[in-house]
Amino acid sequence: MVSRIINFIIALVWLVNGLYCKVLNQVPRHQKIVTRILGEDYGPLFTVAIGVAEIAMCVWILSRIKPKLNAITQILIISTMNILEYFLVPDLLLWGKYNSLFAFLFIVLIYVNEFHLRKKENSTSNV
Repeated sequence: MVSRIINFIIALVWLVNGLYCKVLNQVPRHQKIVTRILGEDYGPLFTVAIGVAEIAMCVWILSRIKPKLNAITQILIISTMNILEYFLVPDLLLWGKYNSLFAFLFIVLIYVNEFHLRKKENSTSNV
């Protein structure tokens, strides 16, 4: 049960960041980050595209289709995104370079939830 709640929270993070922050552009800092990295010509379009991909990630998480692959994909995406932002646009991040700490904690939550809590809950429910 705990794993399902955490899974829902993780999916909600992707949904809020994708829909609210990027697609609806309610947090313009996200578009500024993408624009600074990819350029003025591509920033707005790619911000929406990234937002749509984040919404798709939310759906994938909630579907529970290939959950281990999903967790690994999330970890790789978050790691890559935060390494790029750390070096290319730290001044635009909400907590500056400390954003990487929160990203790391989110990665740990995803990992523990999928590879430990879910496994533990599945083994106890089979008894």
